[in-house]
Amino acid sequence: MTTFTAACIQNNALNNIDDNLPIVRDLVREAASLKADFIALPECVSLMEPDNKALRAKVPEERDHPFIPMYEEEARNSGAWILGGTLAVKVDDGRIANRLYLFNPAGQITATYDKIHMFDVDLGGGEFYKESATYAPGDKAVVTELPWGSLGMSICYDIRFAYLYRRLAQAGAEILCAPAAFTKITGEAHWHILQRARAIETGSFVISPGLCGVHAEGRETFGHSVIIDPWGKVLADGGPDVGVVTAEIDLSKVSEARGKVPALTHDREFETIAPSTDQAAE
Repeated sequence: MTTFTAACIQNNALNNIDDNLPIVRDLVREAASLKADFIALPECVSLMEPDNKALRAKVPEERDHPFIPMYEEEARNSGAWILGGTLAVKVDDGRIANRLYLFNPAGQITATYDKIHMFDVDLGGGEFYKESATYAPGDKAVVTELPWGSLGMSICYDIRFAYLYRRLAQAGAEILCAPAAFTKITGEAHWHILQRARAIETGSFVISPGLCGVHAEGRETFGHSVIIDPWGKVLADGGPDVGVVTAEIDLSKVSEARGKVPALTHDREFETIAPSTDQAAE
């Protein structure tokens, strides 16, 4: 079987895990009621806490995170695969992992991925972020199996690094995910372009749920969860508000797109020529 129904959940995460849990659970159940086979949730789905000191105090160890048993139960009850967004969990070095989880319909965790690229940016106007001060970056790209095909896992800022998606696709991924908490500023400028580019470059489906709305301390995220086909067509867009969007996925479209433009097989070795420091100075 190469077809399935994918859903993206879009929520406005509060700065308390216990407050977010029933809201997210209800959205998962709404997606299941729409007969979704694969339900994807955003980055920071369980907690949006802009204050780093407060964040460290609120983040549990993985074994104690209440979202994990909730996802296990909802996966079993719905019979769906759940890409549980990212959960902040403590790791051994005292920092936090921004970790993406995949649950099968038996409620088992079948894959995890820790965000590789850290969002260390200055957007101007006093809006700046330094994830590396709080989060420990991952060091492994992950491709895992779904019943319909292979899934390449990524998170938010990763979407700006095209080489990651090329490697995922060349390792067999036919579906790419990038759960996100894109800022409103960068989302308005870059979100749709980057998501469509990754789909087109690799001939893959892209399923990227995003947080939306205004959060604690006025942080604002873009929303617009998207499901995109391998030719770059947007099949679903969540807009700016809380909710669920779905689309039918036909994985035969992957081989069709890659057959038309087999760019993944056209890599070449080449030399980079650049001026030396002395030449540049002249």
